[in-house]
Amino acid sequence: MKALAASRQNRYAPMVLLLLALLAMGGLYAALAPSSADAAPASASADDVATGQKLFAANCATCHGMGAAGSDAAPSLIGVGAASVDFQVSTGRMPMAASGAQAPQKTPQFDAEQTAQLAAYVASLGAGPSIPTDDQVDGSQGDVANGMALFRTNCAMCHNAVGAGGALSGGKYAPALTNSDPRVIYEAMLTGPQSMPVFNDTNITPDEKRDVIAFIEAQRDGSPGGATLGNLGPVSEGLWVWVIGMGLLLGCAVWIGAKSS
Repeated sequence: MKALAASRQNRYAPMVLLLLALLAMGGLYAALAPSSADAAPASASADDVATGQKLFAANCATCHGMGAAGSDAAPSLIGVGAASVDFQVSTGRMPMAASGAQAPQKTPQFDAEQTAQLAAYVASLGAGPSIPTDDQVDGSQGDVANGMALFRTNCAMCHNAVGAGGALSGGKYAPALTNSDPRVIYEAMLTGPQSMPVFNDTNITPDEKRDVIAFIEAQRDGSPGGATLGNLGPVSEGLWVWVIGMGLLLGCAVWIGAKSS
């Protein structure tokens, strides 16, 4: 008992206890936290990884480095996962044609097979989010009402209330989601490209991501309220009311006055 009491008075005791507590918390988090990280896609073969490495060396290594460790021109890709590569390459955002505030979507440089091979190679470098399955991106299985609530809470401030897109600061912008592929929408939520935050499976669960996709797809069926006016919300609606609506009323008033005189 005396030895225990003496050790408690030791000046290093608080530091040791703090380190033990941090180790215990880290171990519990690693054991219990959900993760969607995969070292490589389940369908990827050694040949896919090897071919992807050659494609990477020929088309991506100039900016990202031969080992994808990054450089002054581009970030490291170790640990970004297959989903990030599939999003960037399948939408044509990568490879970039020129440096800018944001990588715009354009015609893809690689076909689906080459994109999968590049994704397999990058995924082999470190665990990261995997490409979602067809079931995960099937909007027909989602809840549109819940997707609307999730979208307007987490996405509408940038992408507009119905996904029509919008401007951000510094020359950046949130793209319109009107014609976006469901897999691309899911991967964007999962990886957080460019200015977009990451919505991992702890923030928004896979089922909730599917609900968001269901809501976005529901907006493609047309507006039940008539003309969309560009889906810009109160800006276009206000312009319509004041410029067109009030203009017509004033015109009618002038015409009636002229006729009466």
